[in-house]
Amino acid sequence: MNYTSYVIYKTAYYLLRIIDMAILARVILSWLPISHDNQVIRLIYQLTEPILAPIRNFIQRSPFGRNLMLDFSPIVAIALISLLETLLRNVLL
Repeated sequence: MNYTSYVIYKTAYYLLRIIDMAILARVILSWLPISHDNQVIRLIYQLTEPILAPIRNFIQRSPFGRNLMLDFSPIVAIALISLLETLLRNVLL
């Protein structure tokens, strides 16, 4: 393991953790009656929507997701982020 790959891994790791926390915050905020006019809430939605929207569309187009009442895209996104982090660790370290 060289220093460059370690720095790349740690940078990616922290970025993925930030995205993870933003998705979790978005899930919690969706349960609360809070206005979306708040700048912090808008930032969370701007960070997470590019990740969640394609997953949501994929789930809705699948036979399983046509009539779902719950949005499972955050769960899938967090699982994919975890998988990506594991792959990066195995490749870079």
